[in-house]
Amino acid sequence: MPRVLRIVNRFNLGGPTFNAAYLTKYLTPDFETLLIGGLKDEEEDCSEFILESLGVNYQVVPEMRRAVNFRDDRKAFRIIKDIIRDFKPDIVHTHASKAGALGRIAAKQLKVPVTVHTFHGHVFHSYFGMMKTEMYKAVERYLAKGTSKIIAISNSQKRELVQRYSICIEDKIEVIRLGFELIKFKEDQSQKRELFRNYYGVEEDEIAIGIIGRVAPIKNHHLFIESMTRVISKSEKKIKVFIIGDGDQKHEIIDTLRSRNIGCSATDYDLSFDKSLRSANSRAGDSNNTSFTFTSWIRSIDYAYAGLDIVALTSMNEGTPVSLIEAQASGTAIVSTDVGGVSEVMDDQKSGLLCESNPKAISDAILTLINDPDLRESMGIYGAHKAHSEYTYIRLVKEMNSLYCNLLNQV
Repeated sequence: MPRVLRIVNRFNLGGPTFNAAYLTKYLTPDFETLLIGGLKDEEEDCSEFILESLGVNYQVVPEMRRAVNFRDDRKAFRIIKDIIRDFKPDIVHTHASKAGALGRIAAKQLKVPVTVHTFHGHVFHSYFGMMKTEMYKAVERYLAKGTSKIIAISNSQKRELVQRYSICIEDKIEVIRLGFELIKFKEDQSQKRELFRNYYGVEEDEIAIGIIGRVAPIKNHHLFIESMTRVISKSEKKIKVFIIGDGDQKHEIIDTLRSRNIGCSATDYDLSFDKSLRSANSRAGDSNNTSFTFTSWIRSIDYAYAGLDIVALTSMNEGTPVSLIEAQASGTAIVSTDVGGVSEVMDDQKSGLLCESNPKAISDAILTLINDPDLRESMGIYGAHKAHSEYTYIRLVKEMNSLYCNLLNQV
């Protein structure tokens, strides 16, 4: 049986962990897989509960962290080489940049027959200054030369890697979209909606609008906040805004709101909502008296999507945004900036509204959905069909199995 060593940047909540978990679980019995990854950052939620729920064995490499640290990175590199020597993989498949660099160099030095790398996004714009960005592009071009196959998670990402950033030739890239286990997003939605809205004090006639993900500069939460303050000032309906997730910009955004005398409530990550799901009478304190609610991470995220009326995304750069796939799977209408692979995940005017990256365009789109419940419903129906037909883990596993077999046959 061929062996696959799968390496992810870190076990934080996000697309790479889901991707790696489903491939590790469901590629058996055709492939034996060992999954390893680094530690999550402090402000991130740990994703190990996903692996444990699937019964996936994994190994944490504590020295592999998100930030560049030459001492820790050298230690992580030596550990990965030791794992390769012991496990003797036929394929090393890396996911995202840090894992991609350490894992592919180690695999090349130890003459692993096949190396595969998945770009779950990239850092070639909106992350760093020009010099650092050029350095990262040079590194990726060098690594690509020794990689058997590079996987892009959208057609637009493939075009960027080939045409805009010249990372590698077109023939080296295969497009394999992400896949998820989405059934929970359409189960018991009425009950989930009631529990979420009761817990956070959302009244029946209020419109709940949320953004879901890491609170980091690339996600552009400041744009979301500016857009939502415009929405609240213009809407005739009562609005409740949710920022679901956590990150190093969270307190800065809260301070900005409070400096403008805008009511907001915030909780640190403690699984309080997840622990209270069985109690329909539980409440999250005084959140009913505020316009903005910062929930931190919610693991039972299907409850949040069921409770929201609109999901927004204001990122400056995206590969394949998981929050928009999950929102559609839940039948929730979306508004998003038109960046990266977003236009492939959602269909403009059908499952949501794409708009330019400015507060007026985003607020106008959200107001359109607020004032037209029939449009929200029709977009939800269309989006649910799209997500459940195009983004299942079954399709992901089938396509990856075929790719692995083709690559091994060429060795």
